[in-house]
Amino acid sequence: MNTNNPLLTDLYQLTMAAAYHASGRAEQEAAFHLFFRTLPFKGGYAVSAGLGSAVEWLKGFRLETDDIDYLGTLRDAEDAPLLKPAFLDYLRDLNLSVSIDAIPEGTLVFPHQPILRITGPILQCQLLETALLNIINFQTLIATKAARICQAARGEPVLEMGLRRAQGPDGALAASRAAHVGGCATTSNVLAGKVYGIPVKGTHAHSWVMSFETEMEAFEQYAAALPGNCTFLVDTYDTLEGVRHAVKAGIKLRETGHRLLGIRLDSGDLAWLSQQARVILDEGGFPDAAIVASNDLDEGLIESLKQQGAKISVWGVGTKLVTGGDQAALGGVYKLAAIRDDSGQWQPRIKLSEQVIKVSTPGLQQVRRFHQDGRFLADAIYDAELPCPEPCNIVDPTENLRHTTVPAGTDHEDLLQPLFRDGKLVARLPNLTESRARCQAQLAALNPTIKRLANPHRYPAGLEAGLHQKKLNLIRKARP
Repeated sequence: MNTNNPLLTDLYQLTMAAAYHASGRAEQEAAFHLFFRTLPFKGGYAVSAGLGSAVEWLKGFRLETDDIDYLGTLRDAEDAPLLKPAFLDYLRDLNLSVSIDAIPEGTLVFPHQPILRITGPILQCQLLETALLNIINFQTLIATKAARICQAARGEPVLEMGLRRAQGPDGALAASRAAHVGGCATTSNVLAGKVYGIPVKGTHAHSWVMSFETEMEAFEQYAAALPGNCTFLVDTYDTLEGVRHAVKAGIKLRETGHRLLGIRLDSGDLAWLSQQARVILDEGGFPDAAIVASNDLDEGLIESLKQQGAKISVWGVGTKLVTGGDQAALGGVYKLAAIRDDSGQWQPRIKLSEQVIKVSTPGLQQVRRFHQDGRFLADAIYDAELPCPEPCNIVDPTENLRHTTVPAGTDHEDLLQPLFRDGKLVARLPNLTESRARCQAQLAALNPTIKRLANPHRYPAGLEAGLHQKKLNLIRKARP
């Protein structure tokens, strides 16, 4: 099944598109922003991811004959055709002409900042909402989880090995991709290795050991078959005895010109077992052999193992990485922010709510990141139609009394960069290695207090004061 298809959408996107078409407003120019409202995992940052996958989906946007035929079978509540023939003909000939600006993949992002700005015919913008949210929400969630796990590992390699527990084949591939952006060194997912160029790693499972009469024989036969890939899983029967068997197999490997890469622990008291295993490996003449740990790890457990003095040097993380663990979704949204009127001027639009956090920001937006001496200072969302004021006064959109002022002349960069213009891709997309490197550089520039896994300090990010005032004015106008 090919999911790279415009029908990867909610039905209400199509019914709204049909209504725009019927009302003669299909080509009215609109501006939408894709953003999230709260940081995942109660953390201090998020890692933007999924842009490459989104571009692939956008490049393949074309409704084929069988897609149109299927849409023609849909019926309304009165058993009449839901979508009229004229609209279906419009879809048949539709080629995207939208313009999109995007924050580069691997960039750290914060609440309410537009990760994508989409402008163009309102009908087309509407048809992109569901798929873009599906792609960006999930991959940003997983990249953020990966960054937190890698942070807990303190620079030691993290192996993504969650394929068997991921939410289906597409979810597994997307998770492997996003985890690599977030910092994971390798994946167990061979298809992800082929498709995305991620290094793949893996040795053997318990079933290999169980298929032999003895554990020692299993290690020896594996070493004979794959002498350059020997990391032995040692906890099938007795873990420490398994480490001793691995040492014996390692001695035979060395005699043939190969080496024992390490052992893997997959159960039990990982801190204590790793300490005992380290002693056995060192005394056996293998001080360089790695101790790999797995078993439902996440950033919290890794941090705890570190505090306990575990001798683990490589971390295999699966279920709690590729599923997001306790965080089911990012919760990103896609909101209309402006409509272009007949005179060519952008007219701001705002969505109100009883919840302050759900009140949208009006107008075309850009994100400016201020930095000094290699460290991020603050982020301002400002009106893209106007110069960003200097000095820049930044207001927290959910706590209006929280202000940050950035002095004039402070170094900065604008994060939203041209991606598509009139439906044509105009930017070179970085490869995953480059996106991963960007993520690492971004994390290095963030204050350590904001990177704390628990109770992080809040990064100063919000609305430039003029845009904040425009928002307040629209609220007052809508609610006298």
